[in-house]
Amino acid sequence: MSRESQFPLFPLGLVALPGEEVALHIFEERYRVMIEECISASREFGIVWLAEDELKPVGCTCAVDRVLERMGDGRFNVLVRGRRPFRLIEREDSLPYPAGTIEALEDEVELLDAKATEDAHAAYATLVEAAIDSQPEAAQLAGMNAYDMARTIEFGLDAKQELLELRSENARMRLLARMLRAALRQLELTDRAGERARSNGKVRFA
Repeated sequence: MSRESQFPLFPLGLVALPGEEVALHIFEERYRVMIEECISASREFGIVWLAEDELKPVGCTCAVDRVLERMGDGRFNVLVRGRRPFRLIEREDSLPYPAGTIEALEDEVELLDAKATEDAHAAYATLVEAAIDSQPEAAQLAGMNAYDMARTIEFGLDAKQELLELRSENARMRLLARMLRAALRQLELTDRAGERARSNGKVRFA
């Protein structure tokens, strides 16, 4: 697995998944410097979940898609997209912003478990239909991997982190199917009209 040193890090109270869009408000000087450097050099940075003062060991690299707004005091808003999972090997203090040595994480080589994929796709379609009265198109659904489905649902951070740390797509599909079925049960036990709120285009299930 390849390693990269002096990799920019952004500890946050969130988990980013590969392919997921995340809107960030950049206001601290060190992160303004970091993101500006990443924009100018077309470089990735890493989002890592800072949970109760514990920095999780696995994060997701992200790239800035576009700058949404710049403010007169130097603050700005950006839209970033998750790219690939990584493991943080060690922190580094030589840069004016948080950084570290990271190791890219690759999935296991395995045969696709058709049943795990089918179960996850079916659970996803059922949940989406229950939440917004519309099913995803069959062709679109067939091409969705576990990350593709998970990033459209507002799961809790622990669940998203568990998905990110798994190195097997089959295992991710099995876990996701369980998460989707649990979310559906939660939806069925609540006032559905009041629980269909969305956040950033996602169906929310904490």
